[in-house]
Amino acid sequence: MNGETKKTVNGSGGGSVSANGGGFRARLEYYLYSGDKKHVAAGIAIIGVVIGVPWYFMNRGTKHISHQDYMEKADRARNERLSAGSSSSRVKG
Repeated sequence: MNGETKKTVNGSGGGSVSANGGGFRARLEYYLYSGDKKHVAAGIAIIGVVIGVPWYFMNRGTKHISHQDYMEKADRARNERLSAGSSSSRVKG
């Protein structure tokens, strides 16, 4: 084979891949385990985007309220419900 070494790749893709070309899995493993500063920075950026984009879409348009605000709102709703229930029972009875 003209002095060109070939190796087989198991997994997705399969078949034989020339040593100088490499497959997707080989390149992915090279980038993951190389430890080059640019690869580490790219990995951190990718992880940041993967986490940041859903976080942004989950939190946009929502107003964060404090626990005290929540409790006051719940108390008002409870009082309205109780007062409406007691007035309706008086009308019927």
